[in-house]
Amino acid sequence: FEDNYIDSNDNNERDVELMEICGRKTAASIPNPKQCDSSIGKRVLLVEKWDKYGRTGNNLREFFHLFQYAKDEKFDTIAIAKTGWLTEAIMKFWYAIEESYEDWQKKFEEAFCVKIISNKEELKGQDIYEIKSGDLFYFNSPEDKKVKVDNQKDLIKTLFQSYNEGNGVDALNRTVNDMCSAIDASLGEEKSTAVYSVIHSRKLEGQGHKLLEKTSEVTGCDPVAALNMDPDYVKSILEPIGMLDHPILLISDGENPDVFKRLHKDPDIGPQIREVPKESSWLGGDMTLAIMSNAFIGNPASSLSAFIAQSRVAFGLNNTYLFRSRDGGGEWKDVCDENCIFGPRLAL
Repeated sequence: FEDNYIDSNDNNERDVELMEICGRKTAASIPNPKQCDSSIGKRVLLVEKWDKYGRTGNNLREFFHLFQYAKDEKFDTIAIAKTGWLTEAIMKFWYAIEESYEDWQKKFEEAFCVKIISNKEELKGQDIYEIKSGDLFYFNSPEDKKVKVDNQKDLIKTLFQSYNEGNGVDALNRTVNDMCSAIDASLGEEKSTAVYSVIHSRKLEGQGHKLLEKTSEVTGCDPVAALNMDPDYVKSILEPIGMLDHPILLISDGENPDVFKRLHKDPDIGPQIREVPKESSWLGGDMTLAIMSNAFIGNPASSLSAFIAQSRVAFGLNNTYLFRSRDGGGEWKDVCDENCIFGPRLAL
């Protein structure tokens, strides 16, 4: 599906090695290794250990903001506790400990230019500023928007350089899941070439209408369409790009089963709509399935949909639909661009 790829300025050379995720190609080059200072500087930004704010999508946003905050405030070193909300959030999906802890620590520190610590005594004598996850979530850097977006794209690509494949454990010695499980189970042996769409349905713990209305006020998107995912809305996206003849996979939080029922009853969507097999469905697997799809329809009020969309932009993948509204003639149109995808999020 050639239209799935965005022209990428950093891939003009034919010999550039492109990233692959779960056997599917992206249009993004592999990030260059970072040049990190292995010493601990005088001014240290320490991530508070267990002050977790929000769920996965929020935690990923906080992770991205951490690096921007450290840059803006001119900290010398970012220190992260070996066990805490941040390592728990990241290692569930990426950078599992597959061999020794020492090997993992070296790999993680070199990938992100941070220091992993077991206790504060390792920072004795330094000027330490401890930051909470909630403060990171709401942090809004004055940095140029393009610079911030480019930095986040690089962090996303760095995360996916070491996505978990069911081998190894996290920092609490819990076995990790396979990020490729949903792709493998849903696409099988044709996973590298399969053409498919993903719909992300979220009710947002009963706050969906409130959050989507607020998002609508800021972006101009429809205040209910992405919650209901009615057949007409879905077809307005998939039909023009020729995707109604290919599999359509629904991932969800399980709170609104009526979405699947409505889509399954539709004569055009019904023959193609399916859900990920339950034994292979989990947050990381579903997320990766959506990121690597040929077309993605998400909920703009969901921080997880936002991360999926941001990842697709980072990997040079096109056909990402979050912000839609009807024009004066009643036709569905996109109403916001990449600025909205990487814009401020509502907390959940």
